[in-house]
Amino acid sequence: MGPSDTRSRILTRRALLGQAAFSGTAFIAAPLRASTINLPFLNGSREMTGAFPQKGEMVLQRTRAPLLETPWETFDKDVFTPNDKFYVRWHWGGIPETVDANTFRLRVHGNVERQLALSLADLMHKLPRVELAAVNQCSGNSRGFFAPRVPGAQWGNGAMGNAKWAGFRLKDLLDLAGVKAGSVQVRFAGLEQPVVDDAPPFLKSLAIDHARDGEVMVAYAMNGQALPFLNGFPLRLVVPGWYATYWVKMLADIDVLDKPDENFWTKKAYLIPDTPRADILPGITDVKMVPINRMVPRSFVTNLSSGERIKASGRNDVRGIAFGGDCGVAKVEISVDSGANWQLAELGPDEGKYGFRRWTAKFTSPAVGQRLSLKTRCVNANGLAQPDKPNWNASGFMRNVIETVDLVTV
Repeated sequence: MGPSDTRSRILTRRALLGQAAFSGTAFIAAPLRASTINLPFLNGSREMTGAFPQKGEMVLQRTRAPLLETPWETFDKDVFTPNDKFYVRWHWGGIPETVDANTFRLRVHGNVERQLALSLADLMHKLPRVELAAVNQCSGNSRGFFAPRVPGAQWGNGAMGNAKWAGFRLKDLLDLAGVKAGSVQVRFAGLEQPVVDDAPPFLKSLAIDHARDGEVMVAYAMNGQALPFLNGFPLRLVVPGWYATYWVKMLADIDVLDKPDENFWTKKAYLIPDTPRADILPGITDVKMVPINRMVPRSFVTNLSSGERIKASGRNDVRGIAFGGDCGVAKVEISVDSGANWQLAELGPDEGKYGFRRWTAKFTSPAVGQRLSLKTRCVNANGLAQPDKPNWNASGFMRNVIETVDLVTV
């Protein structure tokens, strides 16, 4: 993460403040298109829709609150996921229909020397601008592949995206407020609200040292443009290397706490078994649970899909994306013999340790009519490799098994 040039900063400020009173009304009763797609698991048929504001054709998982999945072919086109195809996940249906960029204020309060209520212009003028490439991935990405099945949104692999986020360090904002001694956590709230009585508002917290580590940031732009409305306009928290539940959208309130946060979304939701890979056997209940946190490495083939036919007895190109989770990618390997042997893939440019990394490789296909299981495996900079067996937990979190693409030669 580093400061950007002055010209880029001015352009971004103009673009953001030019979106005053952006309306998101259209997504509430958006008509849906009739085309469908089949995700590769049981009951995987989904509608495709292009009816949501600032979004292209997306896989519709739910209308309200909106859950939109990135179509898989998007990931083969660029290492950065375009804003109009970036997945969408909200918890509650109470999303504002409009956000006025001119009257919006970000509040900072709690155990601080100075309470703040800053406009977007204040934030962009007072705090140094920084940029960071990072993957935003839903905790339940790939939940549809869990066996036995578990409740929750039945995502394919497209509940993730990689963007270049622009904004300011959370540390700089907290320093502006003056964090008092005895602070233990920082709690974040957005403009999203429950639609039923007594439901807990969506709140997330980070330990004070994590919040002030200089990497956690507040973004007002992604991929060179103001945040799309459904991806958190005008501000969202960016917690690189951690699952997206912490990346609070439409961020409006920051509360510095002098005691541990006891809210529902910290104590009871987004919990994982305190076991290696958050893995337990189905039916096991007597296990310690902890909040989900750091992401784990993943890699995918993007130019070939299971069931595809390839030319027999020839050299074939394969490419894909990988990310290390909470650190960079050390290497990506492929196997064409069900994991008996592995060969190194060539890594593309490094856009930053928290982002996608493009990889490419070549392999020789067998004779006509034979099947081939193409596997891909990422090892991250901490030496953690993708496992060959999937994990299981009742929430369908943290899937990162070695991916397999089954091909047929012709």
